[in-house]
Amino acid sequence: MENEKKKFLGIYFECCNVYGRIYENKDKTAYVGRCPKCLRSIKVKIGEGGTNSRFFKAC
Repeated sequence: MENEKKKFLGIYFECCNVYGRIYENKDKTAYVGRCPKCLRSIKVKIGEGGTNSRFFKAC
């Protein structure tokens, strides 16, 4: 389990013009994180009928 890579999404935080990563929560129900500059929270739910995209913009 130590060698298991954490799943993440790449996020462009438009609020501060920076990129960051958000990671899967313990329950594997969402990706959660914060803007690395202003610490604004973000949550992206995981569910059926979603997308295979790995990079997004957060406004």
